[in-house]
Amino acid sequence: MSQPPEKLELIAGNQLAERFSAPLRSYFLRRVRDRDNAEDLTQEVLLRVFRAGELEAIERPESYVFKVAANLLKDLRRRAARRPGEVSSPLEDGEEGSPEALIDERSPERVMLGEASLAQVLEALGELTELTRNVFILFRLENMKQKDIAALYGIAQSTVEKHVMRAMLHLATRCGGQ
Repeated sequence: MSQPPEKLELIAGNQLAERFSAPLRSYFLRRVRDRDNAEDLTQEVLLRVFRAGELEAIERPESYVFKVAANLLKDLRRRAARRPGEVSSPLEDGEEGSPEALIDERSPERVMLGEASLAQVLEALGELTELTRNVFILFRLENMKQKDIAALYGIAQSTVEKHVMRAMLHLATRCGGQ
């Protein structure tokens, strides 16, 4: 009972912004922890997607938009690493959320256990349908509101809640509630 892939139905830039601004802002806020940078990055992604043209041909618009967002972050971090004095990274050294602030002491045993747990969770997530997995990731990891996810996918908020619960139940069953 699979539905055909959704075609991107965006003709004007304002429709693109209406659909993706909130999810992108949430995505960037989780990574840069600065509202101004998140807003700038969101606008940059929307501009890049709009300029790409032939948007109607894109079969998975959400995947495409967030791939552009991830690539933008990678580009910024690469430039910051090459020229630390010239380009400011979204995560400046010493700020909460910076790579240095996120690193704590790790024993080899802790790393091995973490990798095993992560592999188990990723395997369990891979067993979910694509929509359930995407809804769960946006809600639980990206901290998007259920109403925004519902609007993004064109489904009811109660359907979003059901997908989240289905994913949580599956993960709890597969991962032993860890």
